Amino acid sequence: MPDALLQLGATPGLIWLMIAIGAAGIVRGFTGFGTALIFVPVAGIFLPPAVIVAVMMLTGLASSGALIPRAWGQADRREVGLLAFAALLTVPIGLWLMARLDAQMVRWIVAAVAGLTLLALVTGWRFSGQVSRPGLVGIGGVAGVLGGLTGLTGPAVILFYLAGQAAVQSVRANTILFLGALDVVIVANLLLRGAVAWSTVILALALAVPYFITTLIGQSLFDPRHERTYRWAAYSVIALAVVSGLPIWE
Repeated sequence: MPDALLQLGATPGLIWLMIAIGAAGIVRGFTGFGTALIFVPVAGIFLPPAVIVAVMMLTGLASSGALIPRAWGQADRREVGLLAFAALLTVPIGLWLMARLDAQMVRWIVAAVAGLTLLALVTGWRFSGQVSRPGLVGIGGVAGVLGGLTGLTGPAVILFYLAGQAAVQSVRANTILFLGALDVVIVANLLLRGAVAWSTVILALALAVPYFITTLIGQSLFDPRHERTYRWAAYSVIALAVVSGLPIWE
């Protein structure tokens, strides 16, 4: 245990990682998304991509335990199941790419994906109509690749739901359920590959504590009547994380 604590204390940027995951938990709690968009750009300053993906998924399991019970009854489980199944098939592609791309390249991909996602949300991009089953499979597949490559499990699905016409409560529940399922899928893939070091597990456990607490705080703040306030608060925090995580500052 002392050795594990020493390893944890030697983690680069530990205080900033704690602050980032705490802010991400509040946003995740009241919007249902935003953890990776906030945490991954900041974590990229201090940690290699493989560690970020593992930590992101392991801590995600903690927050999902707090959020899924309420979301389960409000979500469209059939639709989320199709998205998750498609992501299950493509996560290995993302993990394969992550192992072969330069860390700086992955950071630029993170910045581009997070920035474009935020831009689409802020400008109010919308579509009308129903998405077919092949369309859902495509959205889930893209989410799986991005999740395995960068830890950004949510952007494709977040854009799909927030750009649609569904009520905020339904959007929140579906997103929570999908992200929880994808966390399990990616963690299982990493364990099968033997890609999770003990030091990474310790770091994830340490970050899971503030994340779990702030997720509950965020959930307690959620009120569908204040949808606009929630979204703009989330957008502001995401923008700060994306800008601070750009490789140009080094």
